[in-house]
Amino acid sequence: MSDDKNGIEPVGRIEESAIPGASDQPDIDLARLPFLRPLLKPAFWVLIISLILGIFVQSQIQPEWREHKTIYQVYENDEGSMVYVLRGIETLLPETIAYEQSPLNQEQLDLLGDADPAAPHWVSEQLVENGIEQTQYSLLAANFHFGLWSLLPAFVSIALCLLTKEPLTALLGGIVVGAFMLGRFDITDGVLIPSLASESAASVLLLYLWLLGGLMGIWAKTGAAQAFADFMTKHFVRGPRSAKLVAWSLGVFFFQGGSVSTVLVGTTVRPLADRANISHEEMSYIVDSTASPIASILAFNAWPAYVQALIFVPGAAFLATEADRIAFFFKSVPFSFYSIFAVLGTLLLSLEITKFSGKGIRAARTRARETGQLDAPGAMPMNSGELHASNVPAGYTPNVLEFFVPLVLLIGIAVGTFIFSGTPQVNWAFGCALVVSFAAALFKGMSLGNAIEGFGDGLKGVVLASVILMLAITVGTISKEAGGGLYLVELLGQRIPFWALPVSLQLLSMITAFSTGTSWGTYAIVFPLAMPLAWAVLQSQGIAHPELYMCICFAAVLNGSVYGDQCSPISDTTILSSMTTGCDLMDHVKTQIVPASFAGFAAACLWTLSAILVA
Repeated sequence: MSDDKNGIEPVGRIEESAIPGASDQPDIDLARLPFLRPLLKPAFWVLIISLILGIFVQSQIQPEWREHKTIYQVYENDEGSMVYVLRGIETLLPETIAYEQSPLNQEQLDLLGDADPAAPHWVSEQLVENGIEQTQYSLLAANFHFGLWSLLPAFVSIALCLLTKEPLTALLGGIVVGAFMLGRFDITDGVLIPSLASESAASVLLLYLWLLGGLMGIWAKTGAAQAFADFMTKHFVRGPRSAKLVAWSLGVFFFQGGSVSTVLVGTTVRPLADRANISHEEMSYIVDSTASPIASILAFNAWPAYVQALIFVPGAAFLATEADRIAFFFKSVPFSFYSIFAVLGTLLLSLEITKFSGKGIRAARTRARETGQLDAPGAMPMNSGELHASNVPAGYTPNVLEFFVPLVLLIGIAVGTFIFSGTPQVNWAFGCALVVSFAAALFKGMSLGNAIEGFGDGLKGVVLASVILMLAITVGTISKEAGGGLYLVELLGQRIPFWALPVSLQLLSMITAFSTGTSWGTYAIVFPLAMPLAWAVLQSQGIAHPELYMCICFAAVLNGSVYGDQCSPISDTTILSSMTTGCDLMDHVKTQIVPASFAGFAAACLWTLSAILVA
């Protein structure tokens, strides 16, 4: 990357007159000393200073321990055993101790000093509600934060992404800084290998490298993707507007949300979008903003089952059972203002109405129409040309059914397994689609060598994005371990007026999700603290309609997390949207954050107004 792309003018010759006493010295030309060039870049100094600060935090800053209580609904089953429901499975309650005797209650943690806390365990408390004594059961654990320093790993990753436009080195920088803060100086064995050996990293390798990459490679080799583009262009697409409307419709149709939707929609619409001369910034925005937002509106997916386990509040009758909490999720959908505005924003862009899209997307649209350049000058797309080059073997005739049949199979398995089991089996869906595509190519006469070559080209096309995705998972885990989310919740969770609570929860969730790159991880951090806080506020300030007020606060957390996840350069959905549409990651982040912020601001106004009206 040249120096002028980072805002640094090339260093020229230093004049002798500028150096006292240097008249007899030979000329010094720093431009010919490449090893000095990194010293002139802001990113280099950001990284060096951050590493020093990481070591300082590890050696000088004492962690602040906080109890983390997750309350479960415990009941007696037909066999007379005390049980609770975890991820839809009835689980026996382990032995409990009284909360007052636990070494993990806040009073004991304040006396902990340099010692390590006890392991998480179950506790019971005797509470009195409406004159009735009840036993509350909860899982008690100890988390810590370093105060403002806890945000350092996320800050470094995001700052380096903005300065260098190289997410790989930026994420590595954030990981190293976070590891130093936690005292893990063996980066390979102490951080990277455990992270790469985790279930989430294995899922990334299997799904996004082997299955997705292989499927896209086979489609490129057989010409199926181009055949699909030709078919859609002939029958449906008449120009950029109709092509974007097809992409928007698919985003709404694939309402499973998150990475599943971004992969399905991005992979499907890329060929016809390129054919229609639509900029990659526009397409990545449409794909990203019809993924998680639509999943929180058309919530016939895994979201309600996951979230309901985090929002139980003692005393709130409408949150008493799992069925009540899932029903509460759907009651809050009309208050999902950000998600509604985000989906409407992409619809407006698809209709060529760009008033709320921001200058970045408007400039990208103009560039693509006038010059045919789908990427900005100097952009570094997230995937390589192997996936979209025309490389069909001689004598092989592409057929659009080679695209449609695996795609229908993929969607059918993903949706069908969700309907019957409650969990979409995405790996099965992509695996079956890959096998069918591979077998169809062989059946039509393609040689095994050519098919394997296509599969290999697909792997090469997504390997960089898969590595970036795994590093994003690692930096999110490091940031969470350092207590970034916990610190933000503690900082913003003080007593505030009832009308300001929804927006405060929105901001809290936005910042946490942006810093960690995950909406679901933010739910696990924020919901167990936000929902009891909202319940306490409405009781103390006499809210007339408590369930509606709780719906507003719930939607603010749910939607704020979606916004932060969408706009974060270390988020899996952001990376996958860029990868599948062929967009530069930071170009996608910079152009998407403007319309997303418009939607977020409008949602904040409506949440505040709604809170006042239900009081």
